[in-house]
Amino acid sequence: MLKKTDVLTASDVLLEEADQLLEKGDTVQASEKYYKAAEEAVKLLAKTLKLTSVLNKAEKNGEWDLRVLHEAVNEASQVLNNPELFEYWESAVAVLTANLSMAVLKKEAENVRKLVKISDKVANTKMA
Repeated sequence: MLKKTDVLTASDVLLEEADQLLEKGDTVQASEKYYKAAEEAVKLLAKTLKLTSVLNKAEKNGEWDLRVLHEAVNEASQVLNNPELFEYWESAVAVLTANLSMAVLKKEAENVRKLVKISDKVANTKMA
């Protein structure tokens, strides 16, 4: 839950959109939004934690490809001493790449939500 002083991130907006799509039964669009929310959360973590090697690779490539995002998750999990970050990221990748049932999608979306929550917490702590 966001406090009044917390910043609403792109990931938060995308999660809300994904939830609305899922409520309508649009699992394909919801999956894409959940993945995008996770991707934005990983980018925010990389920027907030100043993961220089990752940021440099993304800039050099001109994009955040899957390899760079994986590296960002790996480095962030080490910095935050939170190995579960990678599990949450794997859920995001599964949501995007697999044709999941509604029940499985909801379960995996919870891991995406956890990733976004961690990213938001780190960003809001650094901004405070």
